[in-house]
Amino acid sequence: GDQIFPIIYLVLDLPPENLIKSISAVPISKNEETADFQLSVDSLLEKDNDHSRPDIQVHAKRLAEKLRCDTVVSEISTGERTVNFKINRELLTKTVLQQVIEEGSKYGLKSELFSDLPQKKIVVEFSSPNVAKKFHVGHLRSTIIGNFIANLKEALGHQVIRINYLGDWGMQFGLLGTGFQLFGYEEKLQSNPLQHLFEVYVQVNKEAADDKSVAKSAQEFFQRLELGDVQALSLWQKFRDLSIEEYIRIYKRLGIYFDEYSGESFYREKSQEVLKLLESKGLLLKTIKGTAVVDLSGNGDPSSIFTVMRSDGTSLYATRDLAAAIDRMDKYNFDTMIYVTDKGQKKHFQQVFQMLKIMGYDWAERCQHVPFGVVQGMKTRRGDVTFLEDVLNEIQLRMLQNMALIKTTKELKNPQETAERVGLAALIIQDFKGLLLSDYKFNWDRVFQSRGDTGVFLQYTHARLHSLEETFGCGYLNDFNTACLQEPQSVSILQHLLRFDEVLYRSSQDLQPRHIVSYLLTLSHLAAVAHKTLQIKDSPPEVAGARLHLFKAVRSVLANGMKLLGITPVCRM
Repeated sequence: GDQIFPIIYLVLDLPPENLIKSISAVPISKNEETADFQLSVDSLLEKDNDHSRPDIQVHAKRLAEKLRCDTVVSEISTGERTVNFKINRELLTKTVLQQVIEEGSKYGLKSELFSDLPQKKIVVEFSSPNVAKKFHVGHLRSTIIGNFIANLKEALGHQVIRINYLGDWGMQFGLLGTGFQLFGYEEKLQSNPLQHLFEVYVQVNKEAADDKSVAKSAQEFFQRLELGDVQALSLWQKFRDLSIEEYIRIYKRLGIYFDEYSGESFYREKSQEVLKLLESKGLLLKTIKGTAVVDLSGNGDPSSIFTVMRSDGTSLYATRDLAAAIDRMDKYNFDTMIYVTDKGQKKHFQQVFQMLKIMGYDWAERCQHVPFGVVQGMKTRRGDVTFLEDVLNEIQLRMLQNMALIKTTKELKNPQETAERVGLAALIIQDFKGLLLSDYKFNWDRVFQSRGDTGVFLQYTHARLHSLEETFGCGYLNDFNTACLQEPQSVSILQHLLRFDEVLYRSSQDLQPRHIVSYLLTLSHLAAVAHKTLQIKDSPPEVAGARLHLFKAVRSVLANGMKLLGITPVCRM
């Protein structure tokens, strides 16, 4: 939009920044041709709020009369409380295509909407599974949502620190230590640590339920850990290191990495400092059971009681969360810290942030919890989801089967990798279509439909556009006349490309990926229609060149959007 608006500033005598937020690209409509931009008169007049409706309409009319058509604007009309502009078609075509192709992966991010955005330091904590316990669907959602938020913030130029906060401390390690001494095998631990630790954990839990001595030795093992016993700690360290190695390998399949593998274990000493600080401020209350609590309401309201210490003096994960937040502030001096977990922890985080405030940390308001809903019914052939890897293998398997059914699968160099990338796209789009907060029922068949609004359709569109470029080569691309793109199908695509920055802006405001998802699905549907009607083969060279340019621009924006969502676009399938 940069090149198109200066004229309006002059006529309206308004500072550009007021205008930027009031002008938006018009969403395309299926049935009729629409204007390219609309100026919302309401938001321009926000300063003096007593405008009644007819008044605004008069205002819009007057504005429209003031603004003359010129080399840029070819038509001006008024809508309901808006002034609509139609931009000179050739200029529109040229500007949009040039911007998309020149700015490449930065297209939409250089928009005026982001011009006053200060560069911040942002910590995102996500995924955070528990060592030796199930990696359930909640962890999977946290992983892909957190990755999206980190990608988006990074694309906007912020410095992002991605933290995986492992559940690597607590009573479960007493059980694990004891269990491993009873049922563990070193070679199984080395070859498949996550699976083996999980099996040991399940088995020792059964034993401990029947046999009090097992439960007792588990407790002793954890106490040895808490006291820093060298032998106990070295076994614990081995469990942790091998698990992380395995996780890194699996996250790589998802195209995800972390800057830091932190964990509750880091804060066992620091949580004692938190308790001392609370005590010195006179905030710690001892209960009859011997636990230590803080009353957040100040009037004994039972729902505001926050427990910070067990009766035996050991810390709880709530205390460790406080210690972790304080430590990260010291270490990173962040502007924002975002926790991505399921909505069941909403109250927990509200209390953690409130605790930080009570302790005198004003930066508590820089902390933010992004909650998400529950997924029901995700099962793999082996039953309920226990390991992330099961999900990835299931995705790959189902996608390979689907690809085998579709005859168009060209001889792919690496069908496994393609299947995994397409399958992951399917999973991510299914997950990101609605509000993050809403629960949904998982359905494998729906996820993998190739028609309709799915990740498979996005990948298919990307691959198809890529093969167009391959088939017709770049020879055409130099010969390029914008006057050849006047068909309604081309104009719709150009108008849609124009809106990409607004969609990115919306997602950056509310951290919801669905805006980007629905934008990309619409783009793919428009591309499918254009692909049918705008032939390249047998067209005169300059027409073919112009259309190839248009399709290249679509593919570029499609790839940008997919990558932000955490999807790796495939070039053939």
